[in-house]
Amino acid sequence: MSFAAARARMVERQLRRRGIEDERVLAAMEAVPRERFVPETLRNRAYADSALPIGKEQTISQPWIVAAILQALQLKGPERVLEVGTGSGYSTMVLALLADHVVSIERHRALSDGAARLLDALAVRNAELVVGDGTLGFPPRAPFDAIAVHATAPAPPPALLDQLAEGGRLVIPIASGEADLLTVLRRQGTEIVSETIGPCRFVPLIGEEGFPAE
Repeated sequence: MSFAAARARMVERQLRRRGIEDERVLAAMEAVPRERFVPETLRNRAYADSALPIGKEQTISQPWIVAAILQALQLKGPERVLEVGTGSGYSTMVLALLADHVVSIERHRALSDGAARLLDALAVRNAELVVGDGTLGFPPRAPFDAIAVHATAPAPPPALLDQLAEGGRLVIPIASGEADLLTVLRRQGTEIVSETIGPCRFVPLIGEEGFPAE
Protein backbone atom coordinates (compact mmCIF):
# COMPACT_ATOMS: atom_id res chain seq x y z
CA MET A 1 0.00 0.00 0.00
CA SER A 2 1.27 3.48 -0.87
CA PHE A 3 1.72 6.06 1.88
CA ALA A 4 -1.07 8.15 0.32
CA ALA A 5 -3.46 5.20 0.47
CA ALA A 6 -2.41 4.44 4.05
CA ARG A 7 -3.03 8.07 4.95
CA ALA A 8 -6.51 8.01 3.45
CA ARG A 9 -7.32 4.79 5.29
CA MET A 10 -6.05 6.29 8.55
CA VAL A 11 -8.37 9.25 8.15
CA GLU A 12 -11.41 7.08 7.47
CA ARG A 13 -10.83 4.23 9.92
CA GLN A 14 -8.90 5.78 12.80
CA LEU A 15 -10.36 9.29 12.75
CA ARG A 16 -13.72 9.71 11.05
CA ARG A 17 -15.17 6.42 12.35
CA ARG A 18 -14.01 7.27 15.87
CA GLY A 19 -15.70 10.63 16.22
CA ILE A 20 -13.44 13.15 14.50
CA GLU A 21 -15.91 15.32 12.61
CA ASP A 22 -13.99 18.52 11.83
CA GLU A 23 -13.52 18.34 8.07
CA ARG A 24 -10.64 20.83 8.14
CA VAL A 25 -8.76 18.61 10.59
CA LEU A 26 -9.47 15.49 8.52
CA ALA A 27 -8.30 17.18 5.32
CA ALA A 28 -5.13 18.51 6.93
CA MET A 29 -4.19 15.13 8.35
CA GLU A 30 -4.75 13.52 4.96
CA ALA A 31 -2.48 16.14 3.40
CA VAL A 32 0.52 15.84 5.74
CA PRO A 33 3.02 13.02 4.98
CA ARG A 34 3.28 11.50 8.46
CA GLU A 35 5.90 9.03 7.20
CA ARG A 36 8.37 11.93 6.85
CA PHE A 37 8.12 12.67 10.58
CA VAL A 38 9.06 9.25 11.97
CA PRO A 39 12.48 7.53 11.92
CA GLU A 40 13.20 5.89 8.59
CA THR A 41 13.26 2.44 10.20
CA LEU A 42 9.65 2.97 11.38
CA ARG A 43 8.13 4.40 8.22
CA ASN A 44 6.23 1.19 7.54
CA ARG A 45 4.38 1.88 10.83
CA ALA A 46 3.81 5.59 10.21
CA TYR A 47 0.03 5.14 9.94
CA ALA A 48 -0.38 2.56 12.69
CA ASP A 49 -2.90 3.36 15.43
CA SER A 50 -0.19 3.95 18.02
CA ALA A 51 2.47 6.36 19.22
CA LEU A 52 6.00 5.88 17.86
CA PRO A 53 9.41 6.84 19.30
CA ILE A 54 11.23 9.76 17.70
CA GLY A 55 14.31 9.99 19.94
CA LYS A 56 15.18 11.84 23.17
CA GLU A 57 12.62 9.59 24.93
CA GLN A 58 9.86 11.44 23.06
CA THR A 59 7.10 10.13 20.81
CA ILE A 60 4.89 11.12 17.91
CA SER A 61 1.35 10.70 19.21
CA GLN A 62 -1.11 8.26 17.67
CA PRO A 63 -3.15 9.89 14.89
CA TRP A 64 -6.44 9.91 16.83
CA ILE A 65 -4.89 11.83 19.74
CA VAL A 66 -3.45 14.44 17.36
CA ALA A 67 -6.83 14.81 15.67
CA ALA A 68 -8.70 15.02 18.98
CA ILE A 69 -6.44 17.85 20.15
CA LEU A 70 -6.83 19.71 16.87
CA GLN A 71 -10.60 19.29 16.83
CA ALA A 72 -10.86 20.63 20.39
CA LEU A 73 -8.91 23.74 19.38
CA GLN A 74 -11.77 24.64 16.98
CA LEU A 75 -9.50 26.39 14.50
CA LYS A 76 -11.09 28.35 11.66
CA GLY A 77 -7.99 29.74 9.92
CA PRO A 78 -6.97 33.19 11.20
CA GLU A 79 -5.74 32.09 14.64
CA ARG A 80 -2.34 32.45 16.28
CA VAL A 81 -1.48 29.11 17.91
CA LEU A 82 1.09 28.05 20.48
CA GLU A 83 2.26 24.44 20.42
CA VAL A 84 4.17 23.01 23.38
CA GLY A 85 6.26 20.02 22.31
CA THR A 86 7.39 20.29 18.69
CA GLY A 87 8.77 16.77 18.62
CA SER A 88 9.42 15.75 15.03
CA GLY A 89 7.24 18.59 13.71
CA TYR A 90 4.28 16.49 12.54
CA SER A 91 1.51 18.24 14.45
CA THR A 92 3.27 21.55 13.78
CA MET A 93 2.73 21.06 10.07
CA VAL A 94 -0.88 20.02 10.55
CA LEU A 95 -1.46 23.10 12.71
CA ALA A 96 0.19 25.27 10.05
CA LEU A 97 -2.49 24.13 7.58
CA LEU A 98 -5.24 25.03 10.04
CA ALA A 99 -4.11 28.39 11.46
CA ASP A 100 -2.47 31.62 10.34
CA HIS A 101 0.66 31.37 12.50
CA VAL A 102 2.10 28.67 14.75
CA VAL A 103 4.72 29.12 17.45
CA SER A 104 6.09 25.74 18.51
CA ILE A 105 8.33 25.25 21.57
CA GLU A 106 10.58 22.25 22.14
CA ARG A 107 13.01 21.76 25.03
CA HIS A 108 15.28 19.39 23.06
CA ARG A 109 17.34 21.41 20.57
CA ALA A 110 18.13 18.34 18.44
CA LEU A 111 14.42 17.64 17.91
CA SER A 112 13.65 21.30 17.20
CA ASP A 113 16.50 21.59 14.69
CA GLY A 114 15.41 18.38 12.95
CA ALA A 115 11.81 19.57 12.78
CA ALA A 116 12.93 22.94 11.41
CA ARG A 117 14.86 21.30 8.57
CA LEU A 118 11.96 19.05 7.67
CA LEU A 119 9.32 21.78 7.80
CA ASP A 120 11.53 23.96 5.61
CA ALA A 121 11.91 21.10 3.11
CA LEU A 122 8.13 20.73 3.05
CA ALA A 123 7.71 24.49 2.43
CA VAL A 124 5.97 25.27 5.72
CA ARG A 125 6.40 29.03 6.09
CA ASN A 126 4.00 30.02 8.88
CA ALA A 127 5.56 28.03 11.75
CA GLU A 128 8.05 29.61 14.14
CA LEU A 129 10.15 27.13 16.12
CA VAL A 130 11.58 28.00 19.54
CA VAL A 131 13.85 26.06 21.93
CA GLY A 132 12.90 26.58 25.55
CA ASP A 133 10.63 25.79 28.48
CA GLY A 134 7.19 25.27 27.00
CA THR A 135 5.49 25.46 30.40
CA LEU A 136 6.22 29.19 30.36
CA GLY A 137 4.67 29.73 26.95
CA PHE A 138 6.08 32.40 24.66
CA PRO A 139 5.17 35.91 25.89
CA PRO A 140 6.61 37.75 22.83
CA ARG A 141 3.79 36.35 20.67
CA ALA A 142 1.01 36.22 23.28
CA PRO A 143 -1.93 36.26 23.51
CA PHE A 144 -2.76 33.04 21.65
CA ASP A 145 -6.14 32.01 20.29
CA ALA A 146 -5.28 28.36 20.91
CA ILE A 147 -2.61 26.39 22.76
CA ALA A 148 -1.88 22.69 22.21
CA VAL A 149 0.27 20.80 24.72
CA HIS A 150 1.68 17.40 23.77
CA ALA A 151 2.83 16.26 27.23
CA THR A 152 1.12 15.54 30.53
CA ALA A 153 1.14 18.24 33.17
CA PRO A 154 0.44 17.93 36.90
CA ALA A 155 -1.95 20.89 36.47
CA PRO A 156 -2.63 23.55 33.81
CA PRO A 157 0.47 25.81 33.80
CA PRO A 158 -0.57 29.31 34.96
CA ALA A 159 1.68 30.92 32.35
CA LEU A 160 -0.20 29.19 29.53
CA LEU A 161 -3.57 30.19 30.95
CA ASP A 162 -2.34 33.79 31.23
CA GLN A 163 -1.38 33.77 27.54
CA LEU A 164 -4.81 32.66 26.32
CA ALA A 165 -6.77 35.31 24.42
CA GLU A 166 -10.41 35.94 25.25
CA GLY A 167 -12.31 32.90 24.02
CA GLY A 168 -9.05 31.01 23.57
CA ARG A 169 -8.71 27.24 24.08
CA LEU A 170 -5.93 25.36 25.85
CA VAL A 171 -5.87 21.60 25.18
CA ILE A 172 -3.61 19.71 27.56
CA PRO A 173 -3.31 16.25 29.15
CA ILE A 174 -3.58 16.43 32.95
CA ALA A 175 -2.12 13.69 35.16
CA SER A 176 -4.87 11.93 37.10
CA GLY A 177 -4.44 8.56 38.80
CA GLU A 178 -3.67 5.74 36.38
CA ALA A 179 -4.56 7.68 33.21
CA ASP A 180 -3.92 11.13 31.87
CA LEU A 181 -7.03 13.12 31.01
CA LEU A 182 -7.04 15.13 27.79
CA THR A 183 -8.65 18.40 28.86
CA VAL A 184 -9.78 21.57 27.10
CA LEU A 185 -9.83 24.84 29.02
CA ARG A 186 -11.54 27.94 27.60
CA ARG A 187 -11.06 31.52 28.68
CA GLN A 188 -14.41 33.25 29.20
CA GLY A 189 -13.73 36.69 30.61
CA THR A 190 -12.01 36.24 33.94
CA GLU A 191 -13.08 32.59 34.19
CA ILE A 192 -11.52 29.39 32.87
CA VAL A 193 -14.06 26.71 31.93
CA SER A 194 -12.79 23.12 31.83
CA GLU A 195 -14.05 20.07 29.92
CA THR A 196 -12.57 16.56 29.79
CA ILE A 197 -12.20 14.94 26.37
CA GLY A 198 -11.07 11.52 27.58
CA PRO A 199 -8.20 9.35 28.84
CA CYS A 200 -4.85 9.37 27.08
CA ARG A 201 -1.16 8.70 27.68
CA PHE A 202 1.67 11.17 27.11
CA VAL A 203 5.25 11.75 28.16
CA PRO A 204 5.56 14.17 31.12
CA LEU A 205 5.66 17.93 30.59
CA ILE A 206 9.05 18.96 31.97
CA GLY A 207 9.62 22.55 33.03
CA GLU A 208 9.25 25.24 35.65
CA GLU A 209 5.45 24.91 35.71
CA GLY A 210 5.37 21.20 34.89
CA PHE A 211 7.18 18.16 36.25
CA PRO A 212 10.81 18.45 37.42
CA ALA A 213 13.49 16.96 35.19
CA GLU A 214 14.82 13.66 36.51
